[in-house]
This record gives sequence, structure tokens and C-alpha cells, in this order.
Amino acid sequence: MIRFDCVSKRYPLEATAAVDDLSLHVRPGEICMLVGPSGCGKTTTMKMINKLITPSAGTITIEGRDSQALDTIALRLNIGYIIQEIGLFPHMTVAENIATVPVELGWKPARIAARIDELLDLVDLDPAIYRQKKPRELSGGQKQRVGVARALAADPRIMLMDEPFGALDPITRAKMQDEFLKIQEKLRKTIVFVTHDIEEAMKMGDRIAVLKAGRMVQLGTPMEILAHPADPFVSELIGGRQALKMLNLIFCDRLMRQVAVADRALGAEAALRLAAEPGAARMVLSSGGVRERFYVDGQSLELAGGDLAAAARPITTTMRPRASAQDALSEMFRTGDRFLFVEDDSRQIQGVIELEDLFRQVKGCEHAGQA
Repeated sequence: MIRFDCVSKRYPLEATAAVDDLSLHVRPGEICMLVGPSGCGKTTTMKMINKLITPSAGTITIEGRDSQALDTIALRLNIGYIIQEIGLFPHMTVAENIATVPVELGWKPARIAARIDELLDLVDLDPAIYRQKKPRELSGGQKQRVGVARALAADPRIMLMDEPFGALDPITRAKMQDEFLKIQEKLRKTIVFVTHDIEEAMKMGDRIAVLKAGRMVQLGTPMEILAHPADPFVSELIGGRQALKMLNLIFCDRLMRQVAVADRALGAEAALRLAAEPGAARMVLSSGGVRERFYVDGQSLELAGGDLAAAARPITTTMRPRASAQDALSEMFRTGDRFLFVEDDSRQIQGVIELEDLFRQVKGCEHAGQA
């Protein structure tokens, strides 16, 4: 989707290049993070994509076409752009801000109105409440949501994001990151995302380009960079506790074991036989084909003589499938439980994670980091 071939940017009177001989390709539908310290060239790199900055050497191609041969205005209108300061027009309503690019593209009013409502719903802002508000009436998180909606307004294939959540408080920032990842799961835009925060890069990125002094030091998935940092600079950037950080990249739906389901109508003998089967150490109870929020384990069922009702215990600790293994481990430490259940969006129990599963995963991550 985006390709840099031997791209450099040099400014007059500066001894070193802002970007030095950069070759990088960004795949369709991925989030490519540009991360590194201040002055490493990450924002300059991003701004060369939509021709806010002109490269001194090399070629940048967008969907196979040399960007310098493309009409600058048309290029920018077809690339979503989100910055840290958001940049909403203060004199315009939320609806007018979102409509900025569609208006420039000549969309009909009915199409624009429908798109505004669609996008406000997508970023979890009620159109009836927020459409006519001015930016001064919004919180920081709400402004950022409107900024995301505006960037998506013309349904661009490419989005550029320059420290988009950097000005938010930590709680709002984490929530916006999670919400944006949910949006990306649906839309699969090609995104170049600039950040100085390696934790954000690890959370948000499909791949990460680590930059230093205008040059790319390493390119890889978050797991690849954590397991095999290219040099001491990358090791220092990612910090310690690599095994625990790797757990943040592994989701509960990958770790969970499928649960056995025992209908409450089962007799004692059949229940005990089911509990003895491999993978049925913990069974979720069901009634009429609907899974309940109760479970039994083999030991308690045996003590109860196979009586499911007597052995049943409520399910109190659950995680969502896309929660991280690190979140699951933290929850077990908080509750003192050695296991927890995984539920889907409709609160149906789908699986179970045992503490031993997480310990094995930590060990595996440690070995990956030492390889």
C-alpha cells in the first residue's frame, strides 16, 4: 500500500539527515508503528506520505504510484489524518467538522448526513446528542472520537496518526486505544501511526519500525522485537520484563481450553463419567441447552456423589476473549483463584484458563527471548 525506497530528507544547514536512506513497505490493512525518541525522523517520515514534506532523495509509492506524480490535494483528501492536538475547527459543529472532506469531494447532503450519523455511532457518540455540539462543549476523549470520525469520513484506505492519544489522561488514553483497535478490526485501514511510547507501539501495532537518528534500526512484529531486539538501543527502548510484556500480546482466546458442558438433567453416574473425561476438569452447567454461570469440578462432584446441583459453584471471575494473558494473570493474583472463565460479548462461557497455562506461556516467552 505504501512503499519507501531509499528515501532521505535533508534540511539546509543541518549536518545530519532527518530521514536517512529509509526503505520500508506498509502492507494493506495493517497498523505500522513508527517509534523512537524525539528527533529520530518518525513524524518527518509520516508527513512525506501525504506530501506535507518533500523527500530530498528516494521514492515513495502509494498503491504502486509515485506520490510525487499524484495531485497533492486529491492525495490528501483521500488520506485520513489524525494529530495529537486533534485540530477540530472551533467555529464548526461536530457534524460540520466530520463533513469537511466529504463536502470538498462534492458529496450530496443526504449522503453526508447519513455518513455523519454512521460515524458518530461507530465512535460511540449519540448523533442526536453530539451532532450540533461545538468542540468547546466536548471533553478531551470526545474531541478525539470526533477527530477519528472526521479522519474516516470519506472512507480513506490510508490513515496517518501522529501521537493521536498523547494528550489524553492515562485512563482515557487506554480506552481510546481499545476502542480504536475495535474499529480497526471492522474496517482494516492501512495505518501509519507515530508514537514515542513503546508500550503504545506494542499494543497498537501489527508491525513496528524502530527509528534512531533518521535510520530504521529494526522492523518486525511486537513479539519479534521483544524476543529478538536488534541491538542495545532497541533493548533499552523496550526495557526489561520482556516475558511479561509478551503476555500482553497474547489473548485469552488463544490460551483458553474449551469447557465441557453438563446438563443439569444428567444423572449422577453420567455426570461422574463426563467429569472423568479428558478436558472436563471443570464443567459449565446448562439447562435446556443454555449455558449457566455455574460450574462444577471433578473433585467437588465426586464429594457430592455425582449430584450436579449440590456440587455447583457460581462463576465469579471472567475475562473477554481479546483480553491479554497479562490481564488474566493479574486477575488471578487479585482474586487468588487458580483459574478463570472466558465469556463472549453475550456473556456465554466459552472456555477456561488455568494458572498453569499462564506459567507455561511465561516460560515459553522467556525461552523465545533467550533464543
